[in-house]
Amino acid sequence: MKIIRKVGIWLDHQNAYIIEFPTIGHPQTKVTSQSTNTRKSAALGKSEKLMHNKEQHDLTSCFKKLTHIIKNYELVLLFGPTDARVELLNLLNEYLHFSNIEIAVKHADKMTDNQRYEFVRKYFEMSYQPDTF
Repeated sequence: MKIIRKVGIWLDHQNAYIIEFPTIGHPQTKVTSQSTNTRKSAALGKSEKLMHNKEQHDLTSCFKKLTHIIKNYELVLLFGPTDARVELLNLLNEYLHFSNIEIAVKHADKMTDNQRYEFVRKYFEMSYQPDTF
């Protein structure tokens, strides 16, 4: 029987938490966007267009890190409070090598580490029973 690798990723426009399932304990890897309020303020002082360009560049860089992680899994759950999850899904849909990965997108509020882990655990336990693969 082949082991199906599963991962949940909670993300907003600042942070992403990668929760591999199943795991021992509640380890989560954090990927952070380089965009900070001080960088935004400095860029905004020069021009609003520059601020948006820097913000988009930082977000794209963060998404690129996430794509390198996602390619190692067969089932992926993207969840979080902002549209960052949908933006990442749209980026993944542009590339054919992600077409064999099943990706689900769910809305979720801000969560603690334990709440994120429980969200991922419940999703995969309810959605993907071992006997279906």
